[in-house]
Amino acid sequence: MFKMCALLGAMLAATSLWAADNQLTPAEKKAGWILLFDGKTFDHWVDPTKKTPPGDSFVIEDGCLKATSRPKITEDLFSADTYADFELVWDWKISPRGNSGLKYRIQDHVFLPDRHLPRFEDNVNAALQQRRTDRPAKDQDYVIGFEYQMTDNAANSDAIHNGKLHQTAALYDIFPASKDVTLPVGEFNHSRLVVRGDHVEHWLNGEKVVDGSLKAPEVAASMAKRWGEGSPVYELLVKQPVKQCHISLQNHDDVAWFKNIKILVLK
Repeated sequence: MFKMCALLGAMLAATSLWAADNQLTPAEKKAGWILLFDGKTFDHWVDPTKKTPPGDSFVIEDGCLKATSRPKITEDLFSADTYADFELVWDWKISPRGNSGLKYRIQDHVFLPDRHLPRFEDNVNAALQQRRTDRPAKDQDYVIGFEYQMTDNAANSDAIHNGKLHQTAALYDIFPASKDVTLPVGEFNHSRLVVRGDHVEHWLNGEKVVDGSLKAPEVAASMAKRWGEGSPVYELLVKQPVKQCHISLQNHDDVAWFKNIKILVLK
């Protein structure tokens, strides 16, 4: 009888440490974590379906926020609140050959111009210099921020052709992940992001794979190479004037799923 009671006590103790999907554990509640997705609604997010015209880049399906393929308006899902220093955790999976990301320290976002230039980067810089005033029924809203990359390392063309800087858990185009600890496509990975001042950490499936500074020389070098030194995007991402920022889940025109999204504001 004693052994049975001890086993039951151990089982109850173990279950108190873990929560079902899209719930906080008692320990998380006590520590001040905030649940950013309840599995059923767009609470804590800017609902794209409530915009005019309505967006279709994200839906709620099977307890997940799901990025859709070929939306009419390609746009990220933005947090309703803004954050400076924080710790964020979430679970995600990607479709075969898919590409997505989580953007943070977002400095701006802008719809691309009606008339497209040959280079994507030139379109974004032009959009910042001459901002559209409408919300088009079909186009792309580009988010200017730092990205925790989530992709199919083995089959996504960007990950294959551009290597580790564009693979999962990298600080996209700036710092590669120190190792590949992704689970097979179709399985949920667990990610953690820590942002405190200029210091950032990317964690994947329990391992820290990026530890760096948003003021490191690599940031300016990357921005100059891609966007052009002194360009509007370069100025925003190198100087980072906005400190209290939204976070966003990326729609990259590929299906991706997100759940168990929780944030702790750091003081």
